[in-house]
Amino acid sequence: MYNTEFASREIMHPSKKVQKYGFLLMPSFSMLAFSSAIETIHMANWVSGKDLYQFCTIGKKTKVVLSNSGVATTTDYMLEDVPKDLDAIFICGASSVSQDADSSLDAWLLSCSKRGQALGGICTGSHILARAGLLNGYRATIHWGDIASLREAFPSVIVSNHLFEVDKSRFTCSGGTAAMDMMLFLIGKQHGMTLASHISEQFVCERIRTNQEAQRIPLQARIGTGQPKLIEAVQLMEANIREPLSSDDIAYHVGISRRHLERLFKQNLETVPSRYYLELRLKHAKQLITQTDKSILEVGMACGFTSAPHFSTTYKGFFGVSPRDERKNLAINLDNPVHADKKTRQLWRKKF
Repeated sequence: MYNTEFASREIMHPSKKVQKYGFLLMPSFSMLAFSSAIETIHMANWVSGKDLYQFCTIGKKTKVVLSNSGVATTTDYMLEDVPKDLDAIFICGASSVSQDADSSLDAWLLSCSKRGQALGGICTGSHILARAGLLNGYRATIHWGDIASLREAFPSVIVSNHLFEVDKSRFTCSGGTAAMDMMLFLIGKQHGMTLASHISEQFVCERIRTNQEAQRIPLQARIGTGQPKLIEAVQLMEANIREPLSSDDIAYHVGISRRHLERLFKQNLETVPSRYYLELRLKHAKQLITQTDKSILEVGMACGFTSAPHFSTTYKGFFGVSPRDERKNLAINLDNPVHADKKTRQLWRKKF
């Protein structure tokens, strides 16, 4: 479960001035993650009809930087001429972590931090910040494929497997579309969740994911390929959410004893099969509650609960909120839509 201790470490407050963001594009940067970030702040301006955000792009050694898909981007600035009044600088890392030391980049980032600029890591950009010593004592995240190596290389960093982390003046995300979730979070903190919700709607995004949500790390990536029986058992669970199987049934279909099944779950997932199965069903229930208009009873039945009271009690025990309140809270965030005169809507100004 998410540790709420860190929720209070956010320093953002409602902002009245234009926020200026810089995006440092590393060679082979993730185009999807970068686009997810800048399109979100662009849409904040368009939906609100105000110039809330401006951004610029930065190259490290060359002005033309190739993305991981081979798309060339001509940046606005090089490191030596970046404006000093940026509010935050986000490092857009490559899909794979670069192990090469870069003392000049480390020094530049340190000078940005000393000026009071917030620093962000998108995808493997978190690794670059950690290498410069700028995540020590901070809660941070990175793509699930690099979590283990980040923890091992930088023990002073509090590494989570969440989609994104906002800890004081450090903003990190796991990459891909999580960059959009992080930007929506920042926009919500600075200008209200109503605006963030309407940006999400413009993107035909079913829901805004929060910083409390974990990355969905593929099971095989978590435990390796050496446990085929365990993977088969989990696949059976995922395929039988509405009508859950008993542990005996799962063990029978996988071809092992129940005791062996329990030992596999305990050794590799630190839980028992029944608990793991229940968490799968409850997480599926949360998706149905937040993404569909099914009744609470229908959701409960779709997730293998035979009565609404049992479902509600179990759901609240796991998530800390009842299914009905979960949906009510979601509805509150979507109320009071932002009305913007289309004639006054404007795109961001990219350069400043």
